[in-house]
Amino acid sequence: MKNLVSVIIPAYNHEKYIQETIQSIIDQTYSNIELIVIDDGSKDSTWEKIQEMKQICENRFSRVVFESQQNQGTCQTLNKLINYTQGEYIYIIASDDIAKPNAIEIEYQFLSRHKNFALCVGDNEFIDEKSKRCYWDTNQNIVYDKLKAQYFTFGHFLQQAIPINFISKEFGRYDKLYQNNHVPNGYLIRKSIFARIGLYVPEAPLEDYWLMLQISKFAKMKFIDKILFSYRWHSTNTVKNREKMISITEKTQQYEKRLLMNSNFKNMLPIVKDVYINGYYYKKIGIPHILECLYYKKNNHTRKIIKLFGQKVFMFEKN
Repeated sequence: MKNLVSVIIPAYNHEKYIQETIQSIIDQTYSNIELIVIDDGSKDSTWEKIQEMKQICENRFSRVVFESQQNQGTCQTLNKLINYTQGEYIYIIASDDIAKPNAIEIEYQFLSRHKNFALCVGDNEFIDEKSKRCYWDTNQNIVYDKLKAQYFTFGHFLQQAIPINFISKEFGRYDKLYQNNHVPNGYLIRKSIFARIGLYVPEAPLEDYWLMLQISKFAKMKFIDKILFSYRWHSTNTVKNREKMISITEKTQQYEKRLLMNSNFKNMLPIVKDVYINGYYYKKIGIPHILECLYYKKNNHTRKIIKLFGQKVFMFEKN
């Protein structure tokens, strides 16, 4: 539906925060919104807290879907949420975070005017369990004194992890994302991109990282240097579980490598060029700055050379 923004919330065990999350969507200055929330088998009173807000949500939004299910995990829940959406744009927010009142409006204004961009995002401030503004020290511990802080926003932290200028064309580029995910939370996505990249897959459990890698193969991303989101830092953040984060990051990277190496990957790449050099027939397929696949054929033999960031990954010959 034209200009409709679908806000989706995968909720799980956030009874303390879910109503504040929903309220932040109610308070959006952008009016044309549908809200879709799925409680993924929470063991606390998250579902009851969601239901308490049904009436006010139905009065505010063009369409409301609240659903509860047995636990299926984040990827499956997000896929279900996306399939329920009717909007032209999708805004994803975790059930413990908060969107600033003008977040969707600012991001929508950009995407509606720049058709070659599929994602737009602003910076994130940090908040604690009581929704109080805070900062990070060197070890990502909460501090309230700005003079003692090492990182003032999530964007500030991410730019230190991978030194690129977020305002430049490097932001959201595949070769930079392949090194490290640097896209903050609170992004608005053009829904049509999912027709090209597909939905989330359990084999890539770090779902936000997988999403950024896939989008960057086909479209640009924009960082807006304004705080449009409050990222809650509390005792149960998944990213605090170091062993789990290492495991799901590695699984996601391994799955991405398999995608790149798959002989069928050429069907999803946007640039195809046929050339003839010294009697050889070449088919060159690639994404600028990312990946190059070169086929050539002579005497009924086909050879394929794949290069990633200018480095040869593998080569094989077949009849």
